[in-house]
Amino acid sequence: MAADQGAGPGRRRAGPSRRLLVGGGVAAGGAFTAIGADQMLGPGEDAPVVAPVVAPLHGGRTEPFHGARQAGIATTPQAHATFLALDLHDGVDRDAIRRMLRILTDDADRLTRGEPALADSEPELGLVPARLTVTFGFGPGLVARAAGDAAVPPWLRALPAFAVDRLEPAWTGGDLLLHIGADDPVTVAHTTRMLLKDCRGFAALRWRQSGFRRSHGSEPTGTTMRNLFGQIDGSANPTPGTAEFDRLVWCGDDDGWLAGGSTLVVRRIAMDLDKWDRLDRSGREQAVGRSLSNGAPLTGSREHDEPDFTATTAIGFPVIPEFSHVRRARSDNPAERIFRRAYNYDDGPTGGQVSNSGLLFASYQADVTGQFVPIQRRLAELDLLNEWITPVGSAVFALPPGCARGGFVGETLLA
Repeated sequence: MAADQGAGPGRRRAGPSRRLLVGGGVAAGGAFTAIGADQMLGPGEDAPVVAPVVAPLHGGRTEPFHGARQAGIATTPQAHATFLALDLHDGVDRDAIRRMLRILTDDADRLTRGEPALADSEPELGLVPARLTVTFGFGPGLVARAAGDAAVPPWLRALPAFAVDRLEPAWTGGDLLLHIGADDPVTVAHTTRMLLKDCRGFAALRWRQSGFRRSHGSEPTGTTMRNLFGQIDGSANPTPGTAEFDRLVWCGDDDGWLAGGSTLVVRRIAMDLDKWDRLDRSGREQAVGRSLSNGAPLTGSREHDEPDFTATTAIGFPVIPEFSHVRRARSDNPAERIFRRAYNYDDGPTGGQVSNSGLLFASYQADVTGQFVPIQRRLAELDLLNEWITPVGSAVFALPPGCARGGFVGETLLA
């Protein structure tokens, strides 16, 4: 064979055989390497053909767009997310809002199926959905223009002022929210561009915030995320698909056009990592009330152990301090719970900082006033984490129910 010329008996080939190279090289975790395998061969023997190890692809995975409820709420969180808030142009009325939502719904449906948007100028970028979801949220301005002031729920407004807030207009408010999530950042970027092009005649971008979690496949599905403080973030979340989740997250029949939908509070929380660096591990765990290693409460050994707030140390101090985040976030009222889907952000540092990072905190609940506000009020009053975190953005949106094929998101508001 031509590949073996010059490799006669008693003479060793200088490198891996052509057959080994054509066969794909080295199998991950195999018994020998390309060089080692060749050295183990006898005179005149060919290396065995080793099948290449190919990682499974997940870019073709899809999440259904149509349904009684919007995707992107109970959906297992994707690795990448972008939140877009837009303000309606002057003169955009009920009929124009209907046209806009029909266009957005149609393109979002196409892209989540792995098909290009209707007027996609880069159609090849629309072929990898990677579990893409697009979730629509309505601010008070859009609801009022679409259905009149009477249709605006009393909670759909700016949150009460909290002492810890340092809100910046650049991250606050909005008439329309588009939350785009996927396991691939190119998919998120392309979907963002397509949907913003759809909106050009109806609305202007107010703010854009992008965040991330661990890449798909980095950790087992269902692993609770870590924020950039290193904390496990979201251990107390209700589980999608349970009666508790349904009660806490989905709006009921009494909520009119929002029945089957939900509510969303988006908070941008700056995290002072430079200052956090100066706190030792014990101090960090006292501030949070949980072990940094596995997220277990300081009175337990596993992440989902129930905290014991009555436990005391040998000298009588609470094991979980009253000022800890886990204690302040917990209520004796079982209705005061939320479902959180947080994402980290990491922007370019300025002014001598080492980092400019934080959390995009997305809170879903059936009742903003009865669920989110009491929790945030307790956190603002005493949470020791306030030494290192500052809310700099805040917006509240109504998330309408989903739609059937042929319909559009928001049709219950415009019916």
